[in-house]
Amino acid sequence: MRGECLCGGVAFEIEGELPNLYQCHCSLCRKATGSAANAATFVDEQSFRWMSGQSNIRSFQKPTGYRSDFCSVCGSPVPNKLRDTDLIWVPAGLLDGATFSQISVHLHLSSAATWTQEAGSCVRLAGGPDSLKSLHEALQRTNAECNVESQIP
Repeated sequence: MRGECLCGGVAFEIEGELPNLYQCHCSLCRKATGSAANAATFVDEQSFRWMSGQSNIRSFQKPTGYRSDFCSVCGSPVPNKLRDTDLIWVPAGLLDGATFSQISVHLHLSSAATWTQEAGSCVRLAGGPDSLKSLHEALQRTNAECNVESQIP
């Protein structure tokens, strides 16, 4: 399995079967990703190989030990070695191609963002909206309106 950051500058390869994934909902992971949760897995260091871009990787570390490695060009989080282990942390969103892995663990649900709850009839589209204007209009609807109408015009 191969993976790369958004700009393609940092690339890697994982040999063998990819383990299942976890999602962490803690505030640090939300801030690092700008999303509701961080989806990732761990792989053995021996099955992980950098293909390109290691010189583009920068790190941020809090005094508590939390560490985030990212591409200095596009800002994507990138894999990093977990301290004092033989494991590599791999962000699931960077992986290319199909995998049979699935999310099997959710962490820190007690600190999950309140906005992660979906409206009763949350709009679900297989692709993008017809226009940014229609998406903007759908986002302006109240929860009551969302329960009545479930598609973006």
